[in-house]
Amino acid sequence: MIKRGFDFVFALIGLLIVSPILLGIAILIKIDSKGSIFFIQNRVGKNNEDFNIFKFRTMHIKSEENGLLTIGNKDSRVTKVGYFLRRYKIDEFPQLLNVLIGNMSFVGPRPELRYYVNYYNKEDLIILSVKPGITGLASLEYRNEVELLKKSDNPDEYYIKTIIPDKLNYNKMYIKNRNLFLDLKLILSTIKKVLLK
Repeated sequence: MIKRGFDFVFALIGLLIVSPILLGIAILIKIDSKGSIFFIQNRVGKNNEDFNIFKFRTMHIKSEENGLLTIGNKDSRVTKVGYFLRRYKIDEFPQLLNVLIGNMSFVGPRPELRYYVNYYNKEDLIILSVKPGITGLASLEYRNEVELLKKSDNPDEYYIKTIIPDKLNYNKMYIKNRNLFLDLKLILSTIKKVLLK
């Protein structure tokens, strides 16, 4: 209840504070490329239930047809404005709506696509016992994930066989040790790393 209360209050405050910035970003996205302002994608959340995650659109329309993973910071599918939004994680701001709704938290395992969750084993499903988060232990460890994928000859295979298992280990570690103090520490670490980019 404390975590939910924290999430709700600060998501509401956050949305009120950044709403003028969000409006400006929305205008830039529309000017920069064709398509909607938001990118809404199905992800797997708590209790293995699907939900829609909100992001600012950073890619040209129909980009998912060319692969589910973003390969490198200079992926040709990413728009000019999208590159900036991704670099500073601004594309994640709309997820404050997910936190407000209650299908996400500020801190927790990042929600995966169903395609990749299907590779989880029985023990891995513990990840789905908590709400997914905007940031988390695995997110911080793999903040340069797109560049790691770029170096791989087979990005999808590398993601499934190497990155996913390692992320799961970090997420299990978080679940085992989670508390409000750890959440605050991870939020501050995320802000610091984004600002230092």
